[in-house]
Amino acid sequence: MNLATLTKDIHSAPTAPSGFVRRIGSLARAEALLLRRNPMALINALAIPVAMVVFLVTVEAGDSAGGSGRGPAVVTTLTAVSLLAVVYMGLVTALVARREELVLKRLRTGELYDAEIIAGTAAPAVAVAWGQMLVGVLAAFTVFGMGLPTNPVLVLVAIVLGTAVFVLFAVVTTAVTRTVEMAQVTATPGYAVPVLFSGLLFPLDLLPEPLQRVAPLMPMTPVVDLMHLGLTGRTPDGDTVGLGASFAPAAGPVLVLVAWVVVAGWAARRWFRWEPRR
Repeated sequence: MNLATLTKDIHSAPTAPSGFVRRIGSLARAEALLLRRNPMALINALAIPVAMVVFLVTVEAGDSAGGSGRGPAVVTTLTAVSLLAVVYMGLVTALVARREELVLKRLRTGELYDAEIIAGTAAPAVAVAWGQMLVGVLAAFTVFGMGLPTNPVLVLVAIVLGTAVFVLFAVVTTAVTRTVEMAQVTATPGYAVPVLFSGLLFPLDLLPEPLQRVAPLMPMTPVVDLMHLGLTGRTPDGDTVGLGASFAPAAGPVLVLVAWVVVAGWAARRWFRWEPRR
């Protein structure tokens, strides 16, 4: 059965926002309880992103933030790793597990809408990831002495759109993931490729010229560009701008992320399945 309606028609949707929030909140609490009872999931959600940030900042602190300091490097790297390790990989595992246990099929027989099921399942992973980002921001200010961001709005846009993209990517990845054990395998390309083309591991100008043109169109690269632009004023071209001038160079990365949301949303509607294939 396909995800024929990831979001139902607006006229048939619930009219009371409180009911929408209540249903998602109830499912999110149940998912959070399952996450707390799963030691391996907790390690993946909490320890791995922090360990990777320590490694990346130690090796590439100056380069990953364009020489602007360790504070922005910590925030940018932790944002990227949290979106990939916690939101994307964690949600792939959770959705496959619920599908194989027929939980998703049973949820659809109740009052929950399709989008509410996805949102409620994703909520704990998103909350953990955003909490890690907040810790990264606090550490950047208190430990690394980061100054005030050039444009905080762009930082928020990067986090929100990046979260939407990788939630939808997780939904799409479940279509080629038959078991929970296979989740780590099928999700690896969706983790590794965005990191390689993001500019976090090495400057993108080290790539061959054709790949340099492809890199800005990858899903993680615009998130990193917007984070750098919002935190330090550094544009993707290497220039430094102030608050007012930072919105124009942000248009390209924002459009790329919006395009990924549209494409991933279509793919989720087309290929996501609510029950196991028999």
